[in-house]
Amino acid sequence: MVKFSFVPREEKFFDLFVDSARNMVKTARGLKDMLDNWGNIGVKAAEITELEHEGDSITHQIAALLHRTFVTPFDREDIALLSHTMDDITDFIHATADAIFIYKIKEPTERARELADIIVQAAEEVEKAVALLKNRPDLNKIMEHCIELNRLENRADKVYRSALGELFDEDRDTVYIIKWREIYEHMESATDRCEDVANVLEGVALKHA
Repeated sequence: MVKFSFVPREEKFFDLFVDSARNMVKTARGLKDMLDNWGNIGVKAAEITELEHEGDSITHQIAALLHRTFVTPFDREDIALLSHTMDDITDFIHATADAIFIYKIKEPTERARELADIIVQAAEEVEKAVALLKNRPDLNKIMEHCIELNRLENRADKVYRSALGELFDEDRDTVYIIKWREIYEHMESATDRCEDVANVLEGVALKHA
């Protein structure tokens, strides 16, 4: 009699989530390095683009695994949503770096550096939370990271509002305002998606802890 084991496939989901989170953290740190150590912007933007492609690859692997797996470690909808939302974070970080390069930004703003720092912190919280998914006894610990992600998103929202206010308070030309407004929006969207990840993780923890 042939025996089927779903455990390896379940374990693979967790491994891929961790891979996605780690790649997201690398992307966030790459953006922070771009802004903190200004220079070689084209090279740094290209490195972030490669990380974004790697993130897409991991997301596709999760989708393919979900398609061929009959028994999943938790709800299929939550698996798909978590995967795509984490990928969105990486996408928005990449969009930020891409805009900085394409728009030939001459120097970073202090608000952009602040937001980049928050994005790194949020990405690291996501990584820590995702690592807890594998062991059911650890699911309750996820809530601590969800609370921190909500706090970081609120902080990012305040920085974002201040950044926009400063754009219009000072005597800036229209092109400068348009460029930086888009960059700030990408960065704020990245932190929004981190909070979305927290919501998904919270739901998984409540349903399966």
